[in-house]
Amino acid sequence: MYAIIETGGKQYKVSQGDVVFIEKLDAEENAEITFDKVLMAGEGDSVKVGTPTVEGATVSAKVLKNGKAKKVIIFKMKRKKNERKKKGHRQPYTKVEITAINA
Repeated sequence: MYAIIETGGKQYKVSQGDVVFIEKLDAEENAEITFDKVLMAGEGDSVKVGTPTVEGATVSAKVLKNGKAKKVIIFKMKRKKNERKKKGHRQPYTKVEITAINA
C-alpha cells in the first residue's frame, strides 16, 4: 500500500517502512507524528483519490532525526566591477520512518 501526503508545501509518495527526508517539523526524536493531509491512497487497482484529501485517511510516522543538509554555496559576481558575494546555506530537515498507512 502507498499514499501521497503533503507536508511542508511538498508532496511525497510513501509506503510502509520508507525513510523520508521532509521539511523540518517541530517534533522531538523518537516521537510519533500523524500526517492527515493524504491526497491519494491505494494498492494495485483499488485507489482512493481525495478532493482535495481522502476523508479519514492518515499516515503515521516516527521521527528518527532532525538535522541540516549539506552546505550549498551561493556565489554572485558582477564581472569587471570587482563585486563578489559568497553565501552558504544549510536547509534543515526531519528524517521520518513511515510506520502505518490507515486508508
